[in-house]
Amino acid sequence: MNTYSFSPGRSLAVQLDEQDELGVYRKEFYVNPSTIYMDGNSLGLLSKRAELAVLESLQDWREHAIDGWTAGQHPWYTLSERLGALVAPLVGAEPDQVIVTGSTTVNLHQLVATFYQPEGKRTKIVADELNFPSDIYALQSQLRIHGFSPEENLIRVASRDGRFLDEEDIIAAMTDEVAMVVLPTILYRSGQILDMERLTAEAHARDILIGFDGCHSVGAIPHAFDKWDVDFAYWCNYKHLNGGPGAVGGLYVNRKYFGKLPGLAGWFGSDKMKQFDMEHQMTPAETAGAYQIGTPHVLSAAPLLGSLSIFAEVGIERIRRKSLLLTTYFMDLIAHELDGFGFTIGNPTDEKRRGGHVSLEHPEAARICKALKENKVIPDFRAPNMIRLAPVALYSSFTDVWEVVQRLKAIMAEKQYEKFENQRNVVA
Repeated sequence: MNTYSFSPGRSLAVQLDEQDELGVYRKEFYVNPSTIYMDGNSLGLLSKRAELAVLESLQDWREHAIDGWTAGQHPWYTLSERLGALVAPLVGAEPDQVIVTGSTTVNLHQLVATFYQPEGKRTKIVADELNFPSDIYALQSQLRIHGFSPEENLIRVASRDGRFLDEEDIIAAMTDEVAMVVLPTILYRSGQILDMERLTAEAHARDILIGFDGCHSVGAIPHAFDKWDVDFAYWCNYKHLNGGPGAVGGLYVNRKYFGKLPGLAGWFGSDKMKQFDMEHQMTPAETAGAYQIGTPHVLSAAPLLGSLSIFAEVGIERIRRKSLLLTTYFMDLIAHELDGFGFTIGNPTDEKRRGGHVSLEHPEAARICKALKENKVIPDFRAPNMIRLAPVALYSSFTDVWEVVQRLKAIMAEKQYEKFENQRNVVA
Protein backbone atom coordinates (compact mmCIF):
# COMPACT_ATOMS: atom_id res chain seq x y z
CA MET A 1 0.00 0.00 0.00
CA ASN A 2 2.98 2.36 -0.31
CA THR A 3 2.24 3.27 -3.94
CA TYR A 4 -1.00 4.01 -5.71
CA SER A 5 -2.32 5.85 -8.74
CA PHE A 6 -4.25 8.91 -7.60
CA SER A 7 -7.73 9.67 -8.81
CA PRO A 8 -10.09 12.15 -7.13
CA GLY A 9 -13.23 10.01 -7.11
CA ARG A 10 -14.62 8.23 -4.07
CA SER A 11 -13.97 4.88 -5.74
CA LEU A 12 -10.24 5.07 -5.00
CA ALA A 13 -10.94 5.64 -1.31
CA VAL A 14 -13.22 2.62 -1.26
CA GLN A 15 -10.59 0.53 -3.05
CA LEU A 16 -7.87 1.58 -0.60
CA ASP A 17 -10.13 0.70 2.33
CA GLU A 18 -10.80 -2.73 0.83
CA GLN A 19 -7.05 -3.33 0.55
CA ASP A 20 -6.26 -1.95 4.02
CA GLU A 21 -4.78 -4.68 6.23
CA LEU A 22 -5.30 -2.51 9.32
CA GLY A 23 -8.94 -1.74 8.56
CA VAL A 24 -10.07 -4.53 10.87
CA TYR A 25 -8.78 -2.55 13.86
CA ARG A 26 -11.27 0.27 13.33
CA LYS A 27 -13.93 -1.82 15.08
CA GLU A 28 -11.66 -1.96 18.14
CA PHE A 29 -12.33 1.74 18.76
CA TYR A 30 -15.36 3.77 19.70
CA VAL A 31 -15.70 5.67 16.43
CA ASN A 32 -18.69 8.01 16.43
CA PRO A 33 -20.58 7.18 13.21
CA SER A 34 -21.98 10.70 12.96
CA THR A 35 -18.60 12.47 12.91
CA ILE A 36 -15.22 12.13 11.24
CA TYR A 37 -12.45 12.36 13.82
CA MET A 38 -9.26 14.05 12.62
CA ASP A 39 -7.76 15.04 15.97
CA GLY A 40 -5.95 11.89 17.05
CA ASN A 41 -2.69 13.83 17.31
CA SER A 42 -4.25 15.74 20.22
CA LEU A 43 -6.29 12.97 21.84
CA GLY A 44 -6.62 9.43 20.56
CA LEU A 45 -9.95 7.64 20.58
CA LEU A 46 -10.97 5.14 23.24
CA SER A 47 -10.47 1.50 22.34
CA LYS A 48 -12.55 -1.32 23.73
CA ARG A 49 -9.40 -2.96 25.06
CA ALA A 50 -8.45 0.22 26.94
CA GLU A 51 -11.92 0.39 28.44
CA LEU A 52 -11.70 -3.25 29.52
CA ALA A 53 -8.29 -2.70 31.12
CA VAL A 54 -9.71 0.13 33.25
CA LEU A 55 -12.63 -2.05 34.32
CA GLU A 56 -10.23 -4.84 35.22
CA SER A 57 -8.15 -2.45 37.31
CA LEU A 58 -11.27 -1.27 39.10
CA GLN A 59 -12.13 -4.90 39.75
CA ASP A 60 -8.65 -5.42 41.23
CA TRP A 61 -9.28 -2.50 43.57
CA ARG A 62 -12.76 -3.75 44.46
CA GLU A 63 -11.69 -7.34 45.13
CA HIS A 64 -8.23 -6.92 46.60
CA ALA A 65 -8.16 -3.43 48.14
CA ILE A 66 -4.61 -2.81 49.45
CA ASP A 67 -3.46 -6.20 48.19
CA GLY A 68 -3.98 -4.88 44.66
CA TRP A 69 -0.36 -3.74 44.84
CA THR A 70 0.78 -7.32 44.36
CA ALA A 71 -2.40 -9.26 43.48
CA GLY A 72 -5.09 -9.17 40.80
CA GLN A 73 -4.95 -9.04 37.03
CA HIS A 74 -2.75 -5.94 36.88
CA PRO A 75 -0.71 -5.55 40.10
CA TRP A 76 0.03 -1.90 40.73
CA TYR A 77 3.51 -2.23 42.19
CA THR A 78 5.12 -3.11 38.86
CA LEU A 79 2.52 -1.57 36.52
CA SER A 80 4.81 1.26 35.37
CA GLU A 81 7.58 -1.16 34.47
CA ARG A 82 5.16 -3.48 32.69
CA LEU A 83 3.87 -0.61 30.58
CA GLY A 84 7.39 0.62 29.92
CA ALA A 85 8.24 -2.77 28.43
CA LEU A 86 5.22 -2.48 26.09
CA VAL A 87 6.24 1.00 24.91
CA ALA A 88 9.92 0.13 24.50
CA PRO A 89 9.63 -1.41 20.99
CA LEU A 90 7.88 1.74 19.79
CA VAL A 91 10.83 3.93 20.73
CA GLY A 92 13.63 1.52 19.87
CA ALA A 93 14.76 0.71 23.39
CA GLU A 94 15.15 -2.20 25.78
CA PRO A 95 12.36 -2.65 28.36
CA ASP A 96 14.45 -1.47 31.30
CA GLN A 97 15.23 1.83 29.55
CA VAL A 98 11.58 2.95 29.47
CA ILE A 99 9.17 3.75 32.28
CA VAL A 100 5.56 4.96 32.14
CA THR A 101 5.30 7.67 34.75
CA GLY A 102 4.49 11.30 35.37
CA SER A 103 3.45 13.65 32.58
CA THR A 104 5.31 15.30 29.73
CA THR A 105 6.31 18.42 31.63
CA VAL A 106 6.98 16.69 34.96
CA ASN A 107 9.21 14.19 33.18
CA LEU A 108 11.08 16.99 31.41
CA HIS A 109 11.65 18.69 34.78
CA GLN A 110 12.93 15.40 36.16
CA LEU A 111 15.31 14.79 33.27
CA VAL A 112 16.70 18.32 33.15
CA ALA A 113 17.09 18.35 36.94
CA THR A 114 19.12 15.16 36.58
CA PHE A 115 21.22 15.82 33.50
CA TYR A 116 21.65 19.59 33.32
CA GLN A 117 24.92 20.12 35.18
CA PRO A 118 26.33 23.51 34.20
CA GLU A 119 30.06 23.82 34.64
CA GLY A 120 32.40 26.66 33.72
CA LYS A 121 31.13 28.39 30.62
CA ARG A 122 28.90 25.43 29.69
CA THR A 123 25.66 26.82 31.09
CA LYS A 124 23.34 27.14 28.12
CA ILE A 125 20.47 25.00 26.90
CA VAL A 126 19.54 24.84 23.23
CA ALA A 127 15.86 24.52 22.28
CA ASP A 128 13.91 25.96 19.35
CA GLU A 129 11.37 28.69 18.73
CA LEU A 130 8.73 26.33 17.32
CA ASN A 131 8.58 23.98 20.31
CA PHE A 132 5.46 23.45 22.39
CA PRO A 133 5.32 26.20 25.06
CA SER A 134 5.26 23.84 28.05
CA ASP A 135 8.76 22.59 27.21
CA ILE A 136 10.04 26.15 27.06
CA TYR A 137 8.39 27.02 30.38
CA ALA A 138 10.06 24.02 32.02
CA LEU A 139 13.50 24.88 30.62
CA GLN A 140 13.16 28.50 31.72
CA SER A 141 12.13 27.31 35.17
CA GLN A 142 15.11 24.95 35.47
CA LEU A 143 17.52 27.69 34.45
CA ARG A 144 16.10 29.99 37.13
CA ILE A 145 16.41 27.25 39.74
CA HIS A 146 20.08 26.93 38.82
CA GLY A 147 20.53 30.69 39.17
CA PHE A 148 20.76 31.51 35.46
CA SER A 149 18.84 33.97 33.32
CA PRO A 150 16.59 32.26 30.73
CA GLU A 151 17.02 35.29 28.49
CA GLU A 152 20.77 34.70 28.33
CA ASN A 153 21.04 30.95 28.78
CA LEU A 154 18.14 29.51 26.79
CA ILE A 155 18.99 29.53 23.09
CA ARG A 156 15.94 29.12 20.89
CA VAL A 157 17.02 28.23 17.36
CA ALA A 158 15.05 30.29 14.87
CA SER A 159 13.01 28.90 12.00
CA ARG A 160 13.81 30.30 8.57
CA ASP A 161 10.20 30.16 7.38
CA GLY A 162 8.02 29.84 10.48
CA ARG A 163 7.20 26.20 9.65
CA PHE A 164 10.35 24.12 9.76
CA LEU A 165 13.72 23.90 11.47
CA ASP A 166 16.99 23.48 9.60
CA GLU A 167 19.35 20.99 11.24
CA GLU A 168 22.32 23.11 10.15
CA ASP A 169 21.01 25.97 12.29
CA ILE A 170 20.58 23.66 15.28
CA ILE A 171 24.09 22.29 14.90
CA ALA A 172 25.50 25.80 14.58
CA ALA A 173 23.95 26.59 17.97
CA MET A 174 25.87 23.73 19.61
CA THR A 175 28.75 25.85 20.86
CA ASP A 176 31.17 25.22 23.68
CA GLU A 177 28.84 27.22 25.95
CA VAL A 178 26.07 24.62 25.63
CA ALA A 179 25.47 21.95 28.27
CA MET A 180 22.26 20.42 26.90
CA VAL A 181 20.01 20.30 23.83
CA VAL A 182 16.26 19.60 24.11
CA LEU A 183 14.27 19.30 20.88
CA PRO A 184 11.00 17.84 19.61
CA THR A 185 11.11 14.67 17.55
CA ILE A 186 8.26 16.09 15.44
CA LEU A 187 7.24 19.74 15.34
CA TYR A 188 3.72 19.95 16.69
CA ARG A 189 2.46 22.50 14.15
CA SER A 190 4.02 21.49 10.85
CA GLY A 191 4.65 17.82 11.58
CA GLN A 192 8.30 18.00 10.49
CA ILE A 193 10.42 15.07 11.69
CA LEU A 194 13.85 16.13 12.87
CA ASP A 195 16.88 13.99 12.07
CA MET A 196 17.35 12.66 15.58
CA GLU A 197 20.23 10.37 14.69
CA ARG A 198 22.27 13.13 13.10
CA LEU A 199 21.53 15.68 15.80
CA THR A 200 22.50 13.22 18.52
CA ALA A 201 25.80 12.43 16.82
CA GLU A 202 26.57 16.13 16.37
CA ALA A 203 25.76 16.93 20.00
CA HIS A 204 27.89 14.09 21.33
CA ALA A 205 30.79 15.11 19.09
CA ARG A 206 30.75 18.36 21.04
CA ASP A 207 30.33 16.70 24.47
CA ILE A 208 26.74 17.96 24.76
CA LEU A 209 23.84 15.93 26.17
CA ILE A 210 20.70 15.74 24.02
CA GLY A 211 17.11 14.77 24.74
CA PHE A 212 13.90 14.68 22.71
CA ASP A 213 10.20 15.40 23.25
CA GLY A 214 8.38 12.54 21.51
CA CYS A 215 4.80 13.66 22.11
CA HIS A 216 3.92 13.82 18.43
CA SER A 217 5.95 10.85 17.27
CA VAL A 218 5.59 7.97 19.72
CA GLY A 219 2.98 5.64 18.27
CA ALA A 220 3.13 7.33 14.86
CA ILE A 221 6.65 6.67 13.55
CA PRO A 222 9.45 4.19 14.34
CA HIS A 223 12.32 5.32 16.59
CA ALA A 224 15.74 3.93 17.48
CA PHE A 225 16.66 5.85 20.62
CA ASP A 226 19.05 3.16 21.83
CA LYS A 227 20.79 2.70 18.47
CA TRP A 228 21.11 6.48 18.04
CA ASP A 229 22.55 6.77 21.58
CA VAL A 230 20.00 9.44 22.58
CA ASP A 231 20.63 10.50 26.19
CA PHE A 232 16.98 10.84 27.23
CA ALA A 233 13.48 11.31 25.86
CA TYR A 234 9.98 11.90 27.19
CA TRP A 235 6.45 11.91 25.77
CA CYS A 236 2.74 11.78 26.47
CA ASN A 237 0.65 8.66 25.87
CA TYR A 238 -2.76 10.17 25.09
CA LYS A 239 -2.20 11.13 21.45
CA HIS A 240 -1.19 8.38 19.03
CA LEU A 241 -1.04 5.77 21.82
CA ASN A 242 -4.69 6.34 22.79
CA GLY A 243 -4.12 6.26 26.54
CA GLY A 244 -6.96 8.65 27.34
CA PRO A 245 -7.14 12.23 28.65
CA GLY A 246 -4.49 12.83 31.27
CA ALA A 247 -2.90 9.45 30.64
CA VAL A 248 0.38 8.84 32.43
CA GLY A 249 3.43 9.88 30.36
CA GLY A 250 6.61 8.04 29.52
CA LEU A 251 10.36 8.53 29.46
CA TYR A 252 13.49 6.87 28.12
CA VAL A 253 16.93 6.98 29.74
CA ASN A 254 20.06 5.64 28.07
CA ARG A 255 21.40 2.74 30.10
CA LYS A 256 24.80 4.39 30.42
CA TYR A 257 23.16 6.55 33.09
CA PHE A 258 21.72 3.69 35.12
CA GLY A 259 22.63 4.04 38.78
CA LYS A 260 22.67 7.82 38.61
CA LEU A 261 20.69 9.48 41.39
CA PRO A 262 17.68 11.27 39.87
CA GLY A 263 17.53 15.04 40.17
CA LEU A 264 14.03 14.88 41.64
CA ALA A 265 14.07 11.87 43.93
CA GLY A 266 10.93 10.16 45.17
CA TRP A 267 10.17 6.86 46.79
CA PHE A 268 8.85 5.14 43.66
CA GLY A 269 12.23 5.58 42.04
CA SER A 270 13.68 3.21 44.60
CA ASP A 271 15.01 -0.26 44.00
CA LYS A 272 11.88 -2.41 44.29
CA MET A 273 13.45 -4.72 46.85
CA LYS A 274 14.47 -1.78 49.06
CA GLN A 275 11.51 0.56 48.68
CA PHE A 276 9.57 -0.65 51.69
CA ASP A 277 12.62 -0.70 53.95
CA MET A 278 11.68 2.95 54.57
CA GLU A 279 15.30 4.05 54.82
CA HIS A 280 16.16 7.73 54.52
CA GLN A 281 19.04 6.91 52.17
CA MET A 282 17.60 6.23 48.72
CA THR A 283 18.73 3.21 46.74
CA PRO A 284 17.64 4.11 43.19
CA ALA A 285 16.42 1.46 40.79
CA GLU A 286 19.07 0.28 38.33
CA THR A 287 16.72 1.04 35.44
CA ALA A 288 14.71 3.92 34.02
CA GLY A 289 12.37 3.20 36.92
CA ALA A 290 14.67 5.38 39.05
CA TYR A 291 13.10 8.44 37.43
CA GLN A 292 9.68 7.81 38.92
CA ILE A 293 8.80 10.23 41.70
CA GLY A 294 5.52 9.34 43.36
CA THR A 295 2.97 6.56 43.52
CA PRO A 296 1.77 5.57 40.03
CA HIS A 297 -1.58 6.92 38.88
CA VAL A 298 -3.05 3.49 38.36
CA LEU A 299 -6.39 4.41 36.83
CA SER A 300 -4.74 6.86 34.41
CA ALA A 301 -2.21 4.24 33.38
CA ALA A 302 -4.59 1.29 33.06
CA PRO A 303 -6.00 2.22 29.61
CA LEU A 304 -2.53 1.78 28.15
CA LEU A 305 -2.59 -1.91 29.02
CA GLY A 306 -5.32 -2.35 26.45
CA SER A 307 -4.16 0.24 23.97
CA LEU A 308 -0.58 -0.99 23.82
CA SER A 309 -1.68 -4.57 23.24
CA ILE A 310 -2.99 -3.38 19.85
CA PHE A 311 0.36 -1.81 19.02
CA ALA A 312 2.11 -5.03 20.01
CA GLU A 313 -0.08 -6.93 17.53
CA VAL A 314 0.17 -4.49 14.65
CA GLY A 315 3.74 -3.22 14.95
CA ILE A 316 4.88 0.35 14.38
CA GLU A 317 6.19 -0.34 10.86
CA ARG A 318 2.73 -1.30 9.57
CA ILE A 319 1.20 1.70 11.31
CA ARG A 320 3.74 3.98 9.66
CA ARG A 321 3.12 2.54 6.19
CA LYS A 322 -0.61 3.19 6.39
CA SER A 323 -0.13 6.61 7.98
CA LEU A 324 2.09 7.73 5.12
CA LEU A 325 -0.41 6.56 2.53
CA LEU A 326 -3.26 8.29 4.36
CA THR A 327 -1.43 11.61 4.45
CA THR A 328 -0.19 11.27 0.85
CA TYR A 329 -3.75 10.63 -0.31
CA PHE A 330 -4.96 13.56 1.83
CA MET A 331 -2.46 15.96 0.23
CA ASP A 332 -3.27 14.75 -3.28
CA LEU A 333 -6.98 15.33 -2.68
CA ILE A 334 -6.30 18.78 -1.23
CA ALA A 335 -4.22 19.76 -4.25
CA HIS A 336 -6.93 18.56 -6.64
CA GLU A 337 -10.09 19.67 -4.83
CA LEU A 338 -9.10 22.79 -2.91
CA ASP A 339 -7.04 24.65 -5.49
CA GLY A 340 -7.99 28.32 -5.57
CA PHE A 341 -9.36 28.50 -2.03
CA GLY A 342 -6.21 29.98 -0.48
CA PHE A 343 -4.85 26.92 1.34
CA THR A 344 -1.17 26.19 1.75
CA ILE A 345 0.12 22.79 2.83
CA GLY A 346 2.36 23.58 5.79
CA ASN A 347 3.77 20.11 6.47
CA PRO A 348 6.70 18.38 4.75
CA THR A 349 5.79 16.48 1.60
CA ASP A 350 8.88 14.26 1.87
CA GLU A 351 7.88 11.01 3.57
CA LYS A 352 11.11 10.89 5.57
CA ARG A 353 10.29 14.29 7.06
CA ARG A 354 6.50 14.04 7.49
CA GLY A 355 4.88 12.98 10.74
CA GLY A 356 1.35 11.72 11.19
CA HIS A 357 -0.75 14.77 10.33
CA VAL A 358 -1.49 17.21 7.54
CA SER A 359 -1.16 20.92 8.32
CA LEU A 360 -3.28 23.31 6.28
CA GLU A 361 -2.56 27.01 6.53
CA HIS A 362 -5.24 29.61 5.78
CA PRO A 363 -5.86 33.20 6.97
CA GLU A 364 -9.36 32.13 8.09
CA ALA A 365 -8.22 28.93 9.81
CA ALA A 366 -10.02 29.46 13.13
CA ARG A 367 -13.42 30.02 11.57
CA ILE A 368 -12.89 27.23 9.02
CA CYS A 369 -12.27 24.85 11.93
CA LYS A 370 -15.57 25.92 13.46
CA ALA A 371 -17.33 25.30 10.15
CA LEU A 372 -15.73 21.87 9.93
CA LYS A 373 -17.10 21.01 13.36
CA GLU A 374 -20.56 22.17 12.27
CA ASN A 375 -20.13 19.76 9.35
CA LYS A 376 -19.29 16.91 11.73
CA VAL A 377 -15.53 16.90 11.14
CA ILE A 378 -13.30 17.20 14.22
CA PRO A 379 -10.10 19.10 13.30
CA ASP A 380 -7.53 20.92 15.40
CA PHE A 381 -6.62 24.62 15.25
CA ARG A 382 -3.19 26.00 16.06
CA ALA A 383 -2.59 29.72 16.12
CA PRO A 384 -2.21 31.76 14.13
CA ASN A 385 -3.43 30.11 10.92
CA MET A 386 -3.13 26.33 11.00
CA ILE A 387 -5.69 23.55 10.65
CA ARG A 388 -4.22 20.21 11.71
CA LEU A 389 -5.87 17.08 10.30
CA ALA A 390 -4.66 13.75 11.64
CA PRO A 391 -5.92 10.54 10.05
CA VAL A 392 -4.84 7.78 12.46
CA ALA A 393 -3.82 4.45 10.97
CA LEU A 394 -5.66 2.29 13.52
CA TYR A 395 -9.11 3.85 13.14
CA SER A 396 -9.25 6.31 10.23
CA SER A 397 -10.30 5.19 6.77
CA PHE A 398 -9.43 6.49 3.33
CA THR A 399 -13.12 7.17 2.85
CA ASP A 400 -12.93 9.42 5.92
CA VAL A 401 -10.16 11.40 4.25
CA TRP A 402 -12.10 11.71 0.99
CA GLU A 403 -15.22 12.88 2.82
CA VAL A 404 -13.31 15.49 4.87
CA VAL A 405 -11.97 17.10 1.71
CA GLN A 406 -15.43 17.17 0.11
CA ARG A 407 -16.93 18.84 3.17
CA LEU A 408 -14.07 21.31 3.32
CA LYS A 409 -14.57 22.12 -0.37
CA ALA A 410 -18.27 22.84 0.25
CA ILE A 411 -17.42 25.03 3.26
CA MET A 412 -15.11 27.14 1.12
CA ALA A 413 -17.28 27.25 -2.02
CA GLU A 414 -20.37 28.27 -0.02
CA LYS A 415 -18.36 30.48 2.37
CA GLN A 416 -19.98 28.76 5.32
CA TYR A 417 -17.08 29.87 7.54
CA GLU A 418 -18.04 33.53 7.29
CA LYS A 419 -20.71 33.23 9.98
CA PHE A 420 -18.05 32.41 12.60
CA GLU A 421 -15.52 34.67 14.27
CA ASN A 422 -11.94 34.10 13.19
CA GLN A 423 -10.64 33.45 16.68
CA ARG A 424 -10.04 30.29 18.63
CA ASN A 425 -12.29 28.90 21.33
CA VAL A 426 -10.98 28.70 24.92
CA VAL A 427 -9.73 25.20 24.12
CA ALA A 428 -8.51 25.11 20.54
